Amino acid sequence: MLRFILIRLGQAIPILLAIYTITFFMVRAAPGGPFSQERKVAPHILEQQMEYYGFNDPLPVQFFRTLWQQITFEFPPLTSYPGLTSRDIIVDTFPVSLELGLLAMIVALAIGLPIGILAAAKKNSILDYAPMSLAMVGICLPTFVIGPLLALVFGVWLGWLNISGWFSFSDRILPACTLGLFYAAYIARLTRGGMLETLNMDYIRSARAKGAPEFKVVIVHALRGGIMPVVSFFGPALAGLISGSFVVETIFQVPGLGRHFIQAALSRDHSLILSTVLFYAALIIVANMIVDIVQILLNPKLRYQ
Repeated sequence: MLRFILIRLGQAIPILLAIYTITFFMVRAAPGGPFSQERKVAPHILEQQMEYYGFNDPLPVQFFRTLWQQITFEFPPLTSYPGLTSRDIIVDTFPVSLELGLLAMIVALAIGLPIGILAAAKKNSILDYAPMSLAMVGICLPTFVIGPLLALVFGVWLGWLNISGWFSFSDRILPACTLGLFYAAYIARLTRGGMLETLNMDYIRSARAKGAPEFKVVIVHALRGGIMPVVSFFGPALAGLISGSFVVETIFQVPGLGRHFIQAALSRDHSLILSTVLFYAALIIVANMIVDIVQILLNPKLRYQ
């Protein structure tokens, strides 16, 4: 197991380097600059700002200097948030995005797993067709459509929940449901497919032949193998929930990392863009590695040799 972890961590290094390289040159190639949106200033002041942040240096020098700063966590001051660094922004706002992602994952699992199990147990019935049709609708509706609809119904028309802010538990319900419902649809379909495959295996037929109750067959015998596709999806889904909350944070005014990333992209804050992209890339790599370890523990046949 230790060898497997070390190999995966070694594979992450060239991946992160490639992501850094692509992001660096894409940011530099984008039109505009960190100071293009500010009010007109004297040319000598603009020159001093460019010199202070190192934008006048040759591109290879900027590339390797910024790479070293990312490796050593010695981040330069931000152009969009004077006096702060990328570390300050990530440390202050990522816990909010993490909480939102975990709450959304709880919503997705709480809705998707039971629906998928029920659809597999009642195959080719109304309890199969209806939930899977709703799941397909959920897959087709993006979060920027689900979010305003939930805010309109439960926040404006009914007045049950707040549609902005991050103060009480009720403020977390609409953002978490907006993110969670989208992934619940995927989890429901994956659970159904995995359960149907497991329910057709020989040991399940043997359990039924011995007179085991159907509930015990589904929950005790089939569930462990049936949720393997969900476990495989769990890592990318969790990382996607945490890193893909940019739109939701903007809709519901959640003070998470996503809002700052959007602001950094609009203001061409190169340091914050690079740091956020690399941070989320590392998060996705770690999440996928953890999922692989969990799969090995659930299914010894997958043990790394």
